Amino acid sequence: MGRHSRKGPKPSGPDIETATADAGGDRAGARPGPGSGRRRRQADAPAGPDGHTPFQQAGHVRGGHPEQHEPGGGWGTGPQPQAAPRRQQSGTRPLIPGPRRDFVEAFDTPPAPRGPSVPPARPADPRAPVGERDEQPPGGSDGPAPGKGAKGRTFTGIAAAAVTTVLAVVVAGQVTQDNGGGTTAAQPSGVDRRGPDGASRSDDRPTPEAVRAKPLSYAQKMAKAYPFAPELKASGKFETIPGAAKAPGRGHKYRYRIDVEKGLGLDTALFARAVQETLNDDRSWAHDGAMTFERVSADDPDFVITLASPGTTGEWCAKSGLDTTVDNVSCDSAATERVMINAYRWAQGSSTFGPDKLFAYRQMLINHEVGHRLGHDHVSCGTRGALAPVMQQQTKSLNVGGIKCRPNAWVYPPS
Repeated sequence: MGRHSRKGPKPSGPDIETATADAGGDRAGARPGPGSGRRRRQADAPAGPDGHTPFQQAGHVRGGHPEQHEPGGGWGTGPQPQAAPRRQQSGTRPLIPGPRRDFVEAFDTPPAPRGPSVPPARPADPRAPVGERDEQPPGGSDGPAPGKGAKGRTFTGIAAAAVTTVLAVVVAGQVTQDNGGGTTAAQPSGVDRRGPDGASRSDDRPTPEAVRAKPLSYAQKMAKAYPFAPELKASGKFETIPGAAKAPGRGHKYRYRIDVEKGLGLDTALFARAVQETLNDDRSWAHDGAMTFERVSADDPDFVITLASPGTTGEWCAKSGLDTTVDNVSCDSAATERVMINAYRWAQGSSTFGPDKLFAYRQMLINHEVGHRLGHDHVSCGTRGALAPVMQQQTKSLNVGGIKCRPNAWVYPPS
């Protein structure tokens, strides 16, 4: 049936859409002409026999629901008689009428597609059957039907275009000021700055190659001083340097372990290498294969070489009746298993050797304290200007009894 049956007479009015009587007629209601902003007066219609008054000024669409087109667009032109009055904060102000209908209709049409991949809109064929026209939405089979979503997309597109335009103007202004205005505004990375004469500061300048920080060698690290507080008292807790280093010689083997106090911030791998290489040097106690030294990480070594802060070193040396706090020195705590190396002296050295002989001072420090563990006592220099014995207290002074000697790191120094 082309039109739903209604009780009462057929509604009439100047804006009522002319509905088709047959099933092949167009089911889409025609839009009213541009409004003037005023609401049209509804035509009076007589009530039916049952007292029901039909809708006025509305065209009928498929499904029997009226499609209303109010003048003024989606905002309307003012309060409806049936709507409840809104609460106003103070006083009574007249409601502002919405935009003109002809202005709103200008945005009802979706923007034209920007690429060849989007097919152009195909108008509906008025001669096609009703089923085909209903199943094919306007604008092609892939595009959504225009409606409120089309308005939203239109306004969103306009806003996005406006923002893009503003950003382009701002960026262009900044680049213009930087190149021509002499300002100090930040310039994006990669922009070639040019001087007053228009020449780039990078012209005729060779491109530098990637600079890679070359790691320091073992000798360079051993000759470098490290910052360290002379009165530092660290955690007092030790950790063992993992791994092992085999004894290179065939003499009597001594097994030792290396412990380092936690929180020193020093290169523990460097310290471990220095101990192993120094003790097994032919100028040291391993001279002529007399003995050899092997680093282990087990719990049963012959002794433990311990790198500790000055405060912790003093505590462990006091256990053997030695006071190392006066000159901030190291010791062999014979009552314990630990040979204590003062971390301050290891990092900073001594004035007797000076900053240019820090490598040799560290070798002397290891040989001297391990020499105590091997049973050697202090020995002083007997000839003025000669090399000091390795068992002399060279950290304190090279001048003993008015005889001044030269610093020496080895048990068997080369002649």
